[in-house]
Amino acid sequence: MSQRILSVALEGDKDVVLVRQRARQISDLLGFAKQDQVRIATAVSEVARAACFGGIKARASFVLQDGHARQQLEVTVTAAGAPAPDTKAAALADAALVTAHRLMDTCVAGSAAGGPAIHMQKALPPQGPISPTRLAQIATELAATPAGSSFEEVQQQNRELVETLAELRERQDDLLSLTRELEDTNRGIVALYAEIEDKAERLRRADEMKSRFLSNTSHELRTPLSSIRALSKLLLDRMDGELTEEQERQVWLIERTATEMSELVNDLLDLAKIEAGRVEPQPAPVVIENLFRALKGMMRPLVDTERVELVFENEGVNEPFESDEGLLSQILRNFISNALKFTEQGSVRVSAIYEFETDTLRFAVTDTGIGIEAEHLQLIFEEFTQVENPLQRKSKGTGLGLPLCRRLAELLGGRVDVSSRPGVGSTFMLTLPRLFPHPAPDNA
Repeated sequence: MSQRILSVALEGDKDVVLVRQRARQISDLLGFAKQDQVRIATAVSEVARAACFGGIKARASFVLQDGHARQQLEVTVTAAGAPAPDTKAAALADAALVTAHRLMDTCVAGSAAGGPAIHMQKALPPQGPISPTRLAQIATELAATPAGSSFEEVQQQNRELVETLAELRERQDDLLSLTRELEDTNRGIVALYAEIEDKAERLRRADEMKSRFLSNTSHELRTPLSSIRALSKLLLDRMDGELTEEQERQVWLIERTATEMSELVNDLLDLAKIEAGRVEPQPAPVVIENLFRALKGMMRPLVDTERVELVFENEGVNEPFESDEGLLSQILRNFISNALKFTEQGSVRVSAIYEFETDTLRFAVTDTGIGIEAEHLQLIFEEFTQVENPLQRKSKGTGLGLPLCRRLAELLGGRVDVSSRPGVGSTFMLTLPRLFPHPAPDNA
């Protein structure tokens, strides 16, 4: 629905000045801001000047359109006839269209009754709708407002230009201030990055020193621990004669403590090597049956067959897959030894299954032991961390086995997961790709 506001005949330069004044007055009465008033007046006057160039008569119609989400001021400038071919006229018309496109919401070239026309629209600012009664009042106010002279219009344009220049200067000052603020912020960020890089370098050096310390200390401890274990075994084997019951108990404690210390030393060495990047997987074809036979032989001495059953189950994985068998065996040995340690009665089952959808192999070590509380499932993968329970006090560990397993699994391109229910048991899972993920060649 459209409501007519005003129509202005365009026959010469004076009428172009008049239509500019009316465009400014109408946009002011419709509630447009000062800048939008200037934009509308400029667009309308430029199109009007191009339409009546060369003495052609034209008409500018101001209409309020209601068929949108917001009411629209529509200005249509219609020429009485097509202009004669003229380079200057064409250039003027093109420049007017470009100006109107920039200043109005829409600007469409078309036709209307009587000749070619330009339709321009500008959405009214958010406000209550202009009612027909209010529109009638606006028409009355326009009729009562006399048109100013060309001199007054030039003065008005000069005032608008001065205001625009002042606003531009203010914006330029704001932009300069913002630029200086951004420069200060950038300098702060650069300084912060430099500080972060410095701290990162310090952390890297500290990590290298820690790894070197662990490696050197572990090597220094390994020799005396091996000697203690060897001497303890000689005494326990009665190589130097019989022992009293108390002596045997004391020597056995020495031997067990030395064994636990040796395990700690070995785990520390492995972690230090991984952190230093000195552990390189050696992928080769791995056959599940051969791997399980070797594990069964290695773990047999740890199994109390009267209370716990150790079972290996290959669920149809007959084809070899590519991985480092040594590192894989180390992970599974740790899982199995932990399961045997915390299972007083029942079974420990080691299984392997191929998952076709993801092209991966999943190894699972499931026990019927004491289980782990849900809040402790991630805690057990932190270094030197152990969950307190009665069996833990009987079977002391290093707290490094599971973190080491996770590191080794990452080296093999896989991951370690765990699920557990207290009093029911735990399942530790190792998922590996069927094909070892070889690093991409360095083309540098």
